[in-house]
Amino acid sequence: MKRFLTFAFMDSLTQIVLGAACGEIALGKKIGNKALLFGAIGGTIPDLDVILGSFFYPNEIDNLAFHRGFMHSILFSLIGSLVIGFVVSELYDTGKRKGSTDLLDWVRLFFLSIFTHPILDSFTPYGTQLFLPFTDYRVAFNNISVADPLYTLPFLFCLLVVLFFKRSNPKRMKWTKAGIYISSFYLLITLGNKLYIDSIFRKSLEKANIEYSRFSAQPTLLNNVLWYSIAEGKENYYASFYSIFDRGNVASKFIKIPKNHDFIDIQHPDIQTLRWFSKDYYALYKSNITEQLIYKDLRYPLLNEKDINSSLFSFGLVKENDRWNTINLAEEQFREGSPTDYFKAIFERAFRDF
Repeated sequence: MKRFLTFAFMDSLTQIVLGAACGEIALGKKIGNKALLFGAIGGTIPDLDVILGSFFYPNEIDNLAFHRGFMHSILFSLIGSLVIGFVVSELYDTGKRKGSTDLLDWVRLFFLSIFTHPILDSFTPYGTQLFLPFTDYRVAFNNISVADPLYTLPFLFCLLVVLFFKRSNPKRMKWTKAGIYISSFYLLITLGNKLYIDSIFRKSLEKANIEYSRFSAQPTLLNNVLWYSIAEGKENYYASFYSIFDRGNVASKFIKIPKNHDFIDIQHPDIQTLRWFSKDYYALYKSNITEQLIYKDLRYPLLNEKDINSSLFSFGLVKENDRWNTINLAEEQFREGSPTDYFKAIFERAFRDF
């Protein structure tokens, strides 16, 4: 897991940057750079469910279901901004700062920074339970990777420029808005890419005469050029990759992945939770090395196109009394390479025909 620190850092950095921009919009004129700091804090609050989940749920499957749950919902954005806004207002608006801000300022800052976090997350493949507690449906538009430098880095640059202007300088707002406009425009481009790629994979499946009931497509990690698709057949799944720079207008190769759903009781509550998490795009297999039973979330790409068991999002399954739990597979997944090798392969494939 430690080998994915760069990926996790980019994910957190994106939310910090977006939250900071919200802070500047809400309170930059009144408190200057401190608005960026408070906005960045607000932007990270929903992801504290990772820490809370590990504290309250010793079972990793429960923890997995808890992340991007209620703390990523619209209702939490409303309640959280009121509570946190009130507390921060009471603590900040004292002494020499008395009267410099009001409660509405802080509620607005935390609502914008908290609310935009799950909204942005909903564009990623992981899925976000925006409407809890009314429904556990996970909104996932699948148009941008959980971490995409082209969304984050220009936005970050604009906010770094903001730091050098006094709070009364109108250029602060201009640079903040520039960051928001650039990142939002890029997000629109990814939506266009998603529509284009979906049409490519539909055409590819038809040309390959593959009978399928549904399919899902998403960008691979850290880019929006190379896309991955998974289609469900009766006994197998069919995975494929396509770059927007590929010269042909169809995916050239499909990788057949046996479902193996009979390896386990898929009606067990814990397995049903995993199935819900992966939107029923999953396969099972036994490790050739440890004989460990592996659950593969097939929404996420294969690490190696030549290895059908190299799913990026895979869990080892272990039985603990009457419950199933998961264990990390990072060491086994990267026994023949490293995440760096994987990302290098992604970009080589993405720009192969460029």
